[in-house]
Amino acid sequence: MHQSTGWTRRNFLSSASCLGAALACARYLPAALRAESAPQDTRVSAMPLLDKGFASARKIGDGVYATIADPTKGMEALSNGGFVVGKDAALLIEGHMSPAGAAFEHEALRMVSQAPVRAALDTHYHFDHSFGNAFYGAQNISVWAHKQAAPLIVERYANRQGTDTAAAALLAPLEMRLREAKDETERQHAQSDVNLAQLMTQSVQATVIALPNHPLDPAKLPMTVDLGGVKAVIETYPGHSPTDLIVRVPEQNIVFTGDLLFNGAYPVTLDASMSAWIQTLDKFAAFGKEMLFVPGHGPLCGQEAVAMERDVLEDIGEHAQKMFKAGVPVEEAKRRYAPPERFKDLRYFSWEFSVELGIEKFYGEWKSTKK
Repeated sequence: MHQSTGWTRRNFLSSASCLGAALACARYLPAALRAESAPQDTRVSAMPLLDKGFASARKIGDGVYATIADPTKGMEALSNGGFVVGKDAALLIEGHMSPAGAAFEHEALRMVSQAPVRAALDTHYHFDHSFGNAFYGAQNISVWAHKQAAPLIVERYANRQGTDTAAAALLAPLEMRLREAKDETERQHAQSDVNLAQLMTQSVQATVIALPNHPLDPAKLPMTVDLGGVKAVIETYPGHSPTDLIVRVPEQNIVFTGDLLFNGAYPVTLDASMSAWIQTLDKFAAFGKEMLFVPGHGPLCGQEAVAMERDVLEDIGEHAQKMFKAGVPVEEAKRRYAPPERFKDLRYFSWEFSVELGIEKFYGEWKSTKK
């Protein structure tokens, strides 16, 4: 497994500075993402198997365990995950934000089974789902991911280590918007953008990046992994990123969605294919009312979260389409978006990376079809 260069004094100082960005970012996280809760589902254990504050793991099925992150108590995990384990082997799900997050998954697994680990799976390439891969590499655990994940990790993250140029280019316009905010709403939106950008850029500098070493060809998916009495199915769907994978346990109506599903928050649209994402959510809806979802962020949920996320994406799309047809420039369309009252309980990791880039992505889709 390829790793980037080792820790330097600069990396250490950057990792310390991540704490400030992480705490600032956590202030803007949805209440639903900050509270430990679970749907009224008899499959979900009332007591956690392991709880370290920043994440807790609990049984949600026969050989199926979910890890739910709580970023207000630490950013070690940041994303949800879990594992599926049978008589013969186990499959770990997510590299998380840091090696400590990945180590949490492994520790929780070893509390219930000593079965060998077949692999750890990154559901997509984003930093909060892959920056813990170095732990798996140190344990000689193969890391599986979409075949485009490793190239994108190199392009977006590894190639930017050791330089301030990319970080400055990302942060400068966001910081300017914060300084020029005209009211409290604009200020909160801009502050959330700066916080997430700082967290991402500082994490890039502070992390020993380890790449997935077992690429999965989407043309060969779905793929069934027989763990011995429990089968996990790896599938690919478009939407959140170019590298999205999910893990289904179809015999138990359980699915780990990665960031194709956010519960309690506007979904992050930085890399999104908006129309395709809506179609993916339609497929999730067809999984049936008994399906238990482990979202990429937020509490365990059912179909209500799928319906809400689809509503959010459609609302952003309807606004964007109205503006596009009227010839409104995309930057003005972003400024004019006002969330409806029914979304008042939804928060956001970053307003730009969730709502505004979603509008921009829709514009891009329609412009490409007009050519």
